Amino acid sequence: MGTLTIRKTKDGEVRYRAQVRLKGFPAETETFRRKTDAKKWITDIEAAMRDGRHFKTSEAKRHTVGELIDRYVRDVLPSKPRSAYSQGGQLKWWRQHLGDYLLSDATPALIAEARDTLSKGITHRRMPRTPATVNRYLAVLSHTFTIAMKEWGWVEHNPVMKVRRLQEAQGRVRFLSDDERDRLLIACRESDNKQLYVIVVLALSTGMRQGEILNLTWDNVDLDAGRVTLHDTKNKERRGVPVMGHAMDVLREHSKVRRIDTSLVFPSSAKDKPLDVRAPWERAVEAAGIEDFRFHDLRHSAASYLAMNGATPSELAAVLGHKTLQMVKRYAHLSDAHTAELVEKMNARIFKEH
Repeated sequence: MGTLTIRKTKDGEVRYRAQVRLKGFPAETETFRRKTDAKKWITDIEAAMRDGRHFKTSEAKRHTVGELIDRYVRDVLPSKPRSAYSQGGQLKWWRQHLGDYLLSDATPALIAEARDTLSKGITHRRMPRTPATVNRYLAVLSHTFTIAMKEWGWVEHNPVMKVRRLQEAQGRVRFLSDDERDRLLIACRESDNKQLYVIVVLALSTGMRQGEILNLTWDNVDLDAGRVTLHDTKNKERRGVPVMGHAMDVLREHSKVRRIDTSLVFPSSAKDKPLDVRAPWERAVEAAGIEDFRFHDLRHSAASYLAMNGATPSELAAVLGHKTLQMVKRYAHLSDAHTAELVEKMNARIFKEH
């Protein structure tokens, strides 16, 4: 049942306080300047409640975006250890720019405006933010609203879902030429860090990610079978990776000098932490005279070599640990020569007598 109360402000202005109480629903209250607006609101809310179209709005008016982010950081982020650091920084940015707004005021237009501000910003490395980076910021904010909607009952819908993502550039494919690869391996072998060469060889021969390699433990390495098992992968699925040829040779040699105070294959001076490979890696790349090449590009190199040697998209996905074929489409053009060779052989065989 709806009620209407007339009140006066300190300035003498009249306000109409509308309230709806209906069994099975929390009380809803709103204040209006005009009596006709208040009556219409009561009518609409009562009809929506009876028709099952009404959702609570009081929580969205009771909590701010900052409170939403704080609860997400406290209750949800600890369950995402792989992304907690990066997403924590992204959420801090959203809190600084939208934290004071009520959730009810966090409209798609407001978030889109903040997105545009974000896209014009500069990273801590003094580089412009890429569209892909901006989209990652939007993704974590979207997840906070999704949790608030599905689990906490703070909002009725996720406004970030209506915000347009930025067009991302086609996935980077930077791989080593034969000459670059030889120079890099020589520089890694001559590095002061004796583990670097083994790490880079593994990355080039298997396509494993940097984190997957550095967090390897000896109980996940089967030297007899020539295989490592990855339990902590990006897509949270266990993956077996074959280690063959020269990569297995250097891994076996490395196993002969393993440390007994840690199970890590590539430990740092602190026994419980993996090696920080950034500094020796950067020195090796500089010594090899290679430009525009990151550690992750070793993974691209491995995938590119596989594609050029005839691996199918499904085979590439299996080796790299991708759930779908979308991520391996970037290597499709590298297998064109192999595909052309197959078609040529097929034509020669079926038309050999014509």
